[in-house]
Amino acid sequence: MQITVEIPDQFAQQLAPEDRDPARMALEAMALEAYRDRRISAHQLQQLLGIGSRYELDGFLKGHSVWLEYGAEDLEQDLAVAQGLRQPREPDLPGESAPQDR
Repeated sequence: MQITVEIPDQFAQQLAPEDRDPARMALEAMALEAYRDRRISAHQLQQLLGIGSRYELDGFLKGHSVWLEYGAEDLEQDLAVAQGLRQPREPDLPGESAPQDR
């Protein structure tokens, strides 16, 4: 979807500093509002804005005084990932042995 917004010249500089892209600012504002209203998830926000990691997303949200939602389901998922990382890996090649725990 493409959206066109006309801003009177007298307000353009006040709304978008020279070093910022006005189109990007509008997208971020709309996306943040949708996230605040719980219409999109943190993952969807991250995808929409092309943010690479959850850590970067957290920084973006903090920069806009919005806090990342982190609930019990998020904790359970993070714990499952962490437990998976602790499991010894299977040998990659025939004849190769798995690394020993130290």
